[in-house]
Amino acid sequence: MTQNQPDQPDQTVLITGASSGIGAACARIFAAAGARLILTARRLERLEALAAELKQQFQTSSHLLPCDVSDQAAVTTALETLPPDWSTIDVLINNAGLSRGLEKLHQGSLSDWEEMIDTNLKGLLYVTRAVLPGMVSRNRGHIVNIGSIAGHQTYPGGNVYCATKAAVRALSEGLKMDLLGTALRVSSIDPGMVETEFSEVRFHGDRERASSVYQGITPLTPHDIAEIVLFCVSRPAHVNISDLIVLATAQASATMVHRSS
Repeated sequence: MTQNQPDQPDQTVLITGASSGIGAACARIFAAAGARLILTARRLERLEALAAELKQQFQTSSHLLPCDVSDQAAVTTALETLPPDWSTIDVLINNAGLSRGLEKLHQGSLSDWEEMIDTNLKGLLYVTRAVLPGMVSRNRGHIVNIGSIAGHQTYPGGNVYCATKAAVRALSEGLKMDLLGTALRVSSIDPGMVETEFSEVRFHGDRERASSVYQGITPLTPHDIAEIVLFCVSRPAHVNISDLIVLATAQASATMVHRSS
């Protein structure tokens, strides 16, 4: 096994939020390593385009699950009805997540709060609950949760988003305790500023405001994070990278960023 390959090249990897950003980057890097992919997101057309790209470039086998992770019934049905040859999931990458708004708590939108909680927290729980029993019964598997620096350090206006990511951090820690004595591994990868659609979603499609977030710095890329996810998954079986904070060189904390003029 080389550093950039999973333990079993043909392992099955389920990626949520796979239609863009870090999720799509994970799909590409695991495809290059020889994995089979279950790709989940709400936007089927993007999943189809990504699967076609991976098939052409890497001969990757992909199974598409157009699904909103915040819909518990849809998640359960989708995963319980996987074809038999796709039902053994070796790696789960809980990547689906979003932020909405940057208002003070007393000015926040309840619908924004609910969307963040339903996706970032409950969606992660729904998918993990559906996948984990099979991993436990096989005594094999790796859960990778994509958290955030916001789960370690709160910032102004980040109230509910930071709370959801702090919950992801706590859930990752608790899950590792629950699985102690098994061969399963749990990792939380917590990035700082990554240039994706994240800010555009946060600002409800305001591209100008979103682009200003990254002005004057070289942010992390989705590929940077995907490489780290693959690194965690490809460690020897006795090695578990539990929690990893990843920042751009120009970022020192959740709130401290050096911008060039």
